[in-house]
Amino acid sequence: MPTIPSISGLHMRYRLWIAEMNYYINILRILEDYLIELSPKSHEDEIKNGASRFKDEFVAIRKEIDDLRHEMHILKMKLAAYAREGQTITAETFQSDNHDTIEKRFIAFQQKFEKTKKDFESFEAKWGY
Repeated sequence: MPTIPSISGLHMRYRLWIAEMNYYINILRILEDYLIELSPKSHEDEIKNGASRFKDEFVAIRKEIDDLRHEMHILKMKLAAYAREGQTITAETFQSDNHDTIEKRFIAFQQKFEKTKKDFESFEAKWGY
């Protein structure tokens, strides 16, 4: 059986993850701004198609960020309520609140984001002005 973190430990973890998600939002904004700048300069279909693909990927990533961040906020508030009420986290509540699932989704998201960012950087290096 895995070790169940403390309420304060879980709460801190969610605060850090939410802060990291906010960082990803800022990075996405920068990449989206660059796409807007790059698109009108291009007359090549390969660049237009790549820019369109990244634009769609960025929209999907932003939705994923918003959904995951929302779920994290809810769990963070639930943890705060547990703490106010003097409750502890049991294996049952840990599992029913899906903390492991959220962590796995967050890790998968991090990997997806980094891959997309790296792909975009390769695209930009090839076609940037």
